[in-house]
Amino acid sequence: MWEKIRIVFTIPELRRKILLTLGLLAIYRVGSWIPLPIIDQSKSLFTSSGDAGLGKILENVATFSASQLDNATIFGLGIMPYISASIIFQLLGSVWKPLEELQKEGESGRKKINEYTRYATVVLCLFQSWIYVKFLVGQNMIDSQFLVGGALPLSWYFVSVMTMTAGTVFLMWLGEQIDEFGIGNGISLLIMAGILARMPKAGYDLLKPLLTGNLVLEGGTGEMGVAKLMVLAMLFVAVVVGVVFITQGQRRIPTQSAKHVRGRRVYGGTRQYLPLRVNQAGVMPIIFASSLLMFPALGFDMLNRVYPTAFFREAQDSLQSYTAYTHNVLYVVLIYFFCYFWTAITFNPKDMAENLKNFGTFIPGYRPGKRTTDYLEKVMVRITYVGAGFLALVAIMPMLVANMANIDFTLASFYGGTGLLIAVSVAFDLVQKIDSHLVMRNYRGLLEK
Repeated sequence: MWEKIRIVFTIPELRRKILLTLGLLAIYRVGSWIPLPIIDQSKSLFTSSGDAGLGKILENVATFSASQLDNATIFGLGIMPYISASIIFQLLGSVWKPLEELQKEGESGRKKINEYTRYATVVLCLFQSWIYVKFLVGQNMIDSQFLVGGALPLSWYFVSVMTMTAGTVFLMWLGEQIDEFGIGNGISLLIMAGILARMPKAGYDLLKPLLTGNLVLEGGTGEMGVAKLMVLAMLFVAVVVGVVFITQGQRRIPTQSAKHVRGRRVYGGTRQYLPLRVNQAGVMPIIFASSLLMFPALGFDMLNRVYPTAFFREAQDSLQSYTAYTHNVLYVVLIYFFCYFWTAITFNPKDMAENLKNFGTFIPGYRPGKRTTDYLEKVMVRITYVGAGFLALVAIMPMLVANMANIDFTLASFYGGTGLLIAVSVAFDLVQKIDSHLVMRNYRGLLEK
């Protein structure tokens, strides 16, 4: 492995791409610690917001948006507005005819959609940053020297909104530079960097008894012992292996191409396969489900503040608490729903059947056209059920680990959830892009034995 890594850095073009990517990611991490000028840096947003539903929404969003919401930095919004705009245009592409036609125009259509996405990102940034600054004022996160009569002046509202908008646009530009001149998917690498940046503190909290010399053989309730550390280490490896297995899993449907006789030569007639991913929806169902589940909790929290009753308080706890049975059941149901919803949007069996027919390829035993479309749809429904079950298991794994091992949920979140899925998926994509450069120069890939 070390010899392969050495070979990677001996290729000038690949070395330049990797160093440029690392440099741009370092710029992102430095900017993530530059706070807005109006913020009282002695306070943390998640701490000041307590257990309110909105605070937990922000904490979840910070995990998968490459943002620093808890410290209110210039990159406080991260790239979430850009992700939201991309999702909006992807959804509109399946229901709005002009945008659907634009998607079929190839490279020129893609560039036009990217241009619209950038404009929509700026609009979303202006709106979200204004709401975010209002929330900071409501949580008493503003330094007293910027307040006039107990309120934040409109001029500082404008400065903060413009700063956060410029920060998100700069992150979007960084991602595009990585795409063009670096290696890997720029936006995904920014998200992965934000997730991995949380690991050192979580690892220190886990190994703190070992580093301070207070580690015991078998920890009691709330204590970290050698046995618990070994179990957590093996569980982490098992979860990562499972995520890799399902993420790379495919349902390969055999296909047969028709023979074509041209002159004295015969073309086609080969047997191939059509790969369908088990986890077709990726991490989007978990993102949608976790975000949507927080809004009812936020609603009950507001009702409880206006009309304090035991019913509203218990309803909020059942939807918000990670240990609540209602929360976990609704979480799983929403993940299944969004898995089928997202797969129905991104996977079109009719178009795929038409493409197979146009290229003279068919699935043995099924006539081209409607029979092939029905078969592909049936297969996708079945494998989506398995993929949704896998996503549901990974999503609730941190809650199970936190309850059984009696450790902090932030630490347990590295045993599953959106962060682990994103990190593994982006890592595989990065390795595959490096392998393509190695194979092109007649070297063996990093994953080859």
